[in-house]
Order: sequence, then structure tokens, then C-alpha cells
Amino acid sequence: MHLLQSITPKPILVGKHTLVKVNLTDDNPNLDPLNPGPYIDDVCEGFEKTGIGGYLEKRKMYEVSDLFKGNNYRNRHLGIDIWQAAETPIYMPISGTIHSFNDNNTKGDYGPTIITQHQQNGQIFHLLFGHLSRKSLQDIQTGQALEAGQRLAWIGSEHENGQWPPHLHFQIIIDLQGKLGDYPGVAFEEELDFYQKNCPDPSSLIVFD
Repeated sequence: MHLLQSITPKPILVGKHTLVKVNLTDDNPNLDPLNPGPYIDDVCEGFEKTGIGGYLEKRKMYEVSDLFKGNNYRNRHLGIDIWQAAETPIYMPISGTIHSFNDNNTKGDYGPTIITQHQQNGQIFHLLFGHLSRKSLQDIQTGQALEAGQRLAWIGSEHENGQWPPHLHFQIIIDLQGKLGDYPGVAFEEELDFYQKNCPDPSSLIVFD
């Protein structure tokens, strides 16, 4: 994404992290797609390691919730997931402001969610932080300024994050299409061309200490 080329982000998680690839695609023989927790726990060694991955992955796992159902199920993941223990602090990779936030409290949804707004080279874009703890939504307000490296939130537990194993869903969104505190993180296959352009790969903004 050309507008991010001149940005040097701060770490999104602070501290020493051993990174491992988490593969939630349909063709992973070690994954039960409708019960991904045991596989994630095994790969991340009980969060002794930090799992990462998922941009544009094709995933059957969303069939656990009617939230993703249309004529078929949404199945293409539009962000990057960072798998780490509940209550792990999340830090701002770049400066910006709080655009909106909401507790999307439905099975399979984001749970507590914060969307931030940024401008680079005259272009506005947004970052979505999903599956947060509920305390992350306390004492914040729309328009609040955020500095790179500032603590933003904490990873939520399964009982508050949409009933997923603890992780951060991190996504770039160019045009929010009028949405507040929410935006699709998974697309239907036939819509992928649009969403891939509107939600480009956020990996250049993810660094660790």
C-alpha cells in the first residue's frame, strides 16, 4: 500500500515475542475448522509463542455463526490475526485519532472494537482493532488523539470477544462506507475484489519489539 511506505510503525505488542504462523485455511489437516481452539493452543504452546497470520485466508470456521451467512457463508479473512493471551496490551503502531468504537456482542462477531483514523500523503484511512476486552472501551472518546506507541487496548477473553480464542483482529480500511465501530472482517468470495482493494494487507504496520 503506497501511502504506508514512508511510515515506520511502533510495536503493536511490547516485549519479547516468538512468532509462529497460524494456518486456519480449509486445507490444514491439523485443524478442526469448527473448533480451532485446540490447534491454536498447540501451535502457540499455550501462548508461550505469539501466533500470526490470516490475510485473505479462505476459512470454513465462520460457519459456526449465522452472522456470516448469506446465500453461502463469508469465508475470506480481510485482516491479520495476532493470537496471544487475554489481557495482553495492544499499542498504537502509528499516531491517529479514535474514529468510533462499539461492543459488537454477538457470537462470532468482534466483541469490543475500536476503529482509529489516520492520514498519510493526503489520504485518510482507518485501522480496526477487534476482539478486545470490554475495559478497552472505558475512558475513550470519539476524536481522542492517539500517539504512536501509546497503549490503546487489551486482548479480550473468549467470553467477551465473540467467543473466539483470544486474539487481535487488525485490519486496514480505506472507506468505512458510513459504518461506526464495526466493518466486515470477512468477505464473500464474490466480493473479494472490492474488499481486497478497500482492506489492503496490514502487515507493514505490524512490528514487535
